[in-house]
Amino acid sequence: MGPLGTYSEEAALLYDPTANKPFPTITAVGEAVASGEIDEGIVPIENSLAGAVIFTLDLLINQPKLFIRGEIDLPIEHYLVAKPGTDPADIKVIYSHPQALAQCREYLEKNYPNAEQMASLSTVLSVTDSFESPVPAAAISPRRASELYDVDILDRGIQDVASNVTRFAVLGLSDHEPTGRDKTSMAFTFVEDTPGSLYRVLREFGQRDINLFKIESRPTKQYLGEYIFLMDCAGHRDESPMKEALAALSEPISMLRILGSYPRWNPDS
Repeated sequence: MGPLGTYSEEAALLYDPTANKPFPTITAVGEAVASGEIDEGIVPIENSLAGAVIFTLDLLINQPKLFIRGEIDLPIEHYLVAKPGTDPADIKVIYSHPQALAQCREYLEKNYPNAEQMASLSTVLSVTDSFESPVPAAAISPRRASELYDVDILDRGIQDVASNVTRFAVLGLSDHEPTGRDKTSMAFTFVEDTPGSLYRVLREFGQRDINLFKIESRPTKQYLGEYIFLMDCAGHRDESPMKEALAALSEPISMLRILGSYPRWNPDS
């Protein structure tokens, strides 16, 4: 997702050095995979500072053809760059992707409290957005952007937490076969909102010693107060004890969609 120089490109090249087909949005990547135009797509799904990438979650929930078949954890280092000759004291606007702006919130409040923050489609397009600004501007972008564009590097490592990592999902038309070190992602809703509904679901995993990595909710977009729960846990859906846990969920829930079973990220693999 995104043009050359984005973190998504870096993640894609880490996953497959031959990857060379960028798309402008997360939705465009998903549509290309769903239509068979490409075999796999790489999109951001979670950041250690800003949390879930809602565009990717909504894509997975609403596009039944898509599955997660892999993941990549990529360390993120944000650079503050500007058109050559820009005086940092004159900067009135700072452009970047909303996720990057969120990850640098404390830095921006401390160093550029009066600068307006403007969203760009990607961390690399934010550089050209800053070039086209009618007032002095800067951009938060990857290091690689300084190699693709003629910019002054005003600062580096400006993310609020040094250990900033983004998890990317590998999308495909099927998920991955078991490897022995897997993760399963799923989405579910309840027949009705009753006390203990979520507990009864979580109990099926706890009783089987299945580790839950993450659980969160998203609006169903149908009625206020109705939610879809999303969960990541250890194990593969075709292997015990995960297989039995999923089979036991038929009663308390109205919809269960397995978003994918896939190998947990191993940077040495």
